[in-house]
Amino acid sequence: MTSVYNCGALLTLLALLPLANASAQGFIDDSKLKLQLRNVYINENFRDEHGMSTRAANTAKSERTEWGQGFLLDYQSGFTPGSLGLGIDAMGLLGIKLDSGRGRSGTGLLPLHDDGRAADEFASFGMTAKARFAKTTVKYGTLLPKTPVLIYNDSRLLPQTYQGGQFTSTDIDNLSLTGGYLDRFKLRDSSDSMPIVPDGYRGDKSGDFSYLGADYKVGKTIRLSYFYGELENFYRQNFAGVQHDLPLGPGVLTSDLRYFRSVDSGSAYGGKIDNHMLSGQLSYAVAGHTVGGGYQTLKGDAGLPYISGASVYSFSNAGIGKFIEEDEKTWMLNYGYNFAALGVPGLTFSTRYLSGDDGASNTTIKEWERDAELAYVVQQGSFKGLGVKLRNYVYRSEFSRGRDSNRLYLTYDIALW
Repeated sequence: MTSVYNCGALLTLLALLPLANASAQGFIDDSKLKLQLRNVYINENFRDEHGMSTRAANTAKSERTEWGQGFLLDYQSGFTPGSLGLGIDAMGLLGIKLDSGRGRSGTGLLPLHDDGRAADEFASFGMTAKARFAKTTVKYGTLLPKTPVLIYNDSRLLPQTYQGGQFTSTDIDNLSLTGGYLDRFKLRDSSDSMPIVPDGYRGDKSGDFSYLGADYKVGKTIRLSYFYGELENFYRQNFAGVQHDLPLGPGVLTSDLRYFRSVDSGSAYGGKIDNHMLSGQLSYAVAGHTVGGGYQTLKGDAGLPYISGASVYSFSNAGIGKFIEEDEKTWMLNYGYNFAALGVPGLTFSTRYLSGDDGASNTTIKEWERDAELAYVVQQGSFKGLGVKLRNYVYRSEFSRGRDSNRLYLTYDIALW
């Protein structure tokens, strides 16, 4: 263990020492313990070998199929009494293989051994010390950041986690401030703590990630956002966004505009980056229906940079593709329906279509994707909270392998207290 983590462990211990003699009021009474069960089955069939060498095509898998069970135990304490409240959070994660094979592994559900076989199980544990003053909370330890410049990935058995410090503040009405500094992370299919690198990077360098931003509400219909993020010696990124809800007829028209400006920083270990990404989407919701469409364009050197394995705050962050390549332009259409309008609460359906290219006559940047999802969450009775989700993805590309993917998710949240 590095000296950084010895220091982190010491800081965590010092933060917890006052709790030993603190009143149980608040710290215990406001605590929560939840167990989430996730059962996930993924089947993917590859349809072509675009972007692959002949040798790679001859040895590549034509199918990936795995089934796993995840257990997420999440404890969140309350805060000790007084103007400065102290607390602690803890998270235990366990993933178990139910079905896999050397020729079918690699879905992202389970870690892979050197021989290509999936691990039988993997686990990790994280603790977070926290302090609260007024409406400002500071945390150090295991974190799940969710900002426009960094969103942890939570689309498999276990979530991607980060190590570092973060603060959030809502002391000013309608204004939310967030900032943090991260130096390690674990991928969604790994229990190994790793240095932070950008997605697609294959070198031996890494950097710490820092971020700072604000969300501001203007009345009840307008939301403004600005965030800054930097991966040391790789890239700097500015984000600005505005969302607006407009009552229109019997429904609501929502407009959402997002802009990213990314440039390389420091030693630029990941190469030159000088990129703009502008995207917008309009959606109209009425009587359970939501219909939307959007457009996204990238311009400059390189695509949109982001942290390895993370999700991207983009309308184009689809089930398989991300549509954020250099100079790529993407059209998007989506539709969703909430069956609560027909008296079946908990049942929802959604679908979307994306098509992107760089506009060149001899382009190799060309891709499209069609996604569909049907989900149901039991609303009452003994199995209240049990969720079933079916997803189907169809993806085709001129620079990557096309694939069809079917995924089944069974989830169940149990509040232990």
